[in-house]
Amino acid sequence: MKSVQLNNNVLRDGHQSLAATRMRTEQMLPVCEQLDNWGFGALETWGGATIDSGLRFLDEFPFDRLDALKKACPKTPHMMLLRGQNIVQYAHFPDDVVTAFIKTSADHGMNIFRIFDALNDTRNMKCAIDACRAAGAQAHGTICYTSSPVHTVAKFIEMGVELEKMGAHAIVLKDMAGLIPPMEAFAIIDGLKKKVKIPVWIHTHDTAGLGTNTYMSAIDAGVDAIDLSVSPFANGTGQPDTTRMLAILQGHERCPQISDEQRKSLREVRTHLEKVYAEMGEFTSHKNEVIDVDTLEYQVPGGMLSNFRTQLKEQKMEDKFEDVFREIPVVRKALGWIPLVTPTSQIVGMQAFLNVKFGRWKQMSPQAADIALGYYGQCPAEVDPEVQKIAAKQAGKEPISCRPVEAPGAQHKHMDDLRKELKAKNFPSDDEHCVIHAMFPPQLEKHLKGEGPKPKPVAMPAEAPKAAPATAAPAASSNGPQKRYGLTINGKQIEVGVEEIV
Repeated sequence: MKSVQLNNNVLRDGHQSLAATRMRTEQMLPVCEQLDNWGFGALETWGGATIDSGLRFLDEFPFDRLDALKKACPKTPHMMLLRGQNIVQYAHFPDDVVTAFIKTSADHGMNIFRIFDALNDTRNMKCAIDACRAAGAQAHGTICYTSSPVHTVAKFIEMGVELEKMGAHAIVLKDMAGLIPPMEAFAIIDGLKKKVKIPVWIHTHDTAGLGTNTYMSAIDAGVDAIDLSVSPFANGTGQPDTTRMLAILQGHERCPQISDEQRKSLREVRTHLEKVYAEMGEFTSHKNEVIDVDTLEYQVPGGMLSNFRTQLKEQKMEDKFEDVFREIPVVRKALGWIPLVTPTSQIVGMQAFLNVKFGRWKQMSPQAADIALGYYGQCPAEVDPEVQKIAAKQAGKEPISCRPVEAPGAQHKHMDDLRKELKAKNFPSDDEHCVIHAMFPPQLEKHLKGEGPKPKPVAMPAEAPKAAPATAAPAASSNGPQKRYGLTINGKQIEVGVEEIV
C-alpha cells in the first residue's frame, strides 16, 4: 500500500495551539531549510490566527511573513487554514473580498487552502472553493468534527460528497478539539474513501490523548495524509510529534521510509524550537502540554479550557467552573448542536457563562443571538424556538434563512470601498493591503504608522567570555580537556568549567 503522507503544522497550528500564536518569523526561518528538505507533503505556514496575531501583537505585515517563508521553503507546498466566508476573521465578508484575498495569497505562493465553516454550512464555503480553483490553487473542503445527537458518520460522509461536487480537490476531516474516537475516525475515513474519488486527509489534536490512536485508525482506513508537528510545539493541545508518530508507525505497511539524515534533521529542528519555546515562556502553559480528559466531557478545544479558568477567576466565579461547563451542552442543544470551533466555541462558552451568572437566557450575547437567528449560517439542527424568540427580541432583528453574507440590510465594504479608504489616508491601496484592511483596520493602521506593538527583546544566553587558563589542578579522576562556559543566571553572570571524567 502507498505510504501515508505526513504534513507538518509547526509553523502555524503548532505555536497557535501551544504558545498563543506568538512565534515570530525570525524565529521560524532557522528551521525552514530542514523542514523544506525533509520530505513533508505540505507545510502549514499561514492562516488561522497567525495573520491576526502577527499583525496585532508582533507588528508583522502578514504577506511579508508569507513571502519570507515561501522563499525559505520553496520546494514543499504551503497550506493555510481559511474560515470560508470569514477568511481569517469572525465576520462575513463579501465575495469580492474573499476572492481577492485568495487570489492575492496564491500570487504570494500559497498552494493549499483548507476551507471550513464553523457550522459546516457549505454555502459559506462555496465562494472560497471557487476562488481557489480560479487562482490555480488547491481547495481542500473541510469537515469540522463534533459529536451530538444529530452528527453521525453518515452525515459527515454526506458532507464530504457534497464538497467534492462543489469542486474541492481534497476532503479534510478536521478534529479541532481532539475528540474523535479511533473507531469513529476509521468509519468516517473508510466511508469517505469509498464515496469520493479525491484524496482524504485528517487533522486532529492530542488534547485528550487520542491523537496518535486516531491517526492509526485513519491510516488503516486508507487516509491519504495526516497532520503532525515538532516538539515542543507538539502533543497536548497541538498535533502529535513527528518523531513520536513515526515510532508508533514503525513496522506498519504504510509507514514512510525515513533515513538517518531525516531523523538527524528532525533533531536539529527540535533543538532550535526548544530554544524558541523557552523564549516564549510567557505565552506557554503546562496545562496545554499535558492530556486533559475534561475536553471529552465538555467537548471544547483544550486552549479554551485554560482560558476559561482564568476568566472565571477574574470574575470571582472560579467556584462556578463545573456549572458553566455543564451549561455548554445546554447552549449547544438550544443553538442547534453547532460544532465548537473558532468562533463558535468562544460564543457558546460565553453564553454558558452568562446563563450561569444571570440566569438561563436572561442575557444573550450579540453573537449567540446571531447564531440563533441564522446570521452565521444554517445550524446542524433546529434552533430552540423559544431561544430564537428571545434572540430576536434582544437583537431587534428577525431570523434569516439565506446565505448570511446576503442578509437583508447587510452593509459590506467591497474592494473599491476599501481601496478608497486606504487612499484617503495615504496608505498603500494594493490588494494585499485592502484585504488586510477589511479584516483588521485598526491594527493595519497602527502598523503603517509605525505605532504597532514592539515585541519584547528576546533574552538570549550570554556569550561565553574568553576564559583564562584554569589554574586549579584537575581532579585525580579527570582524563580529558576542560571546557569553560559563561552562564547568566537570574541576571548574574558566572563562569563554569566542564571536564570529562573517566
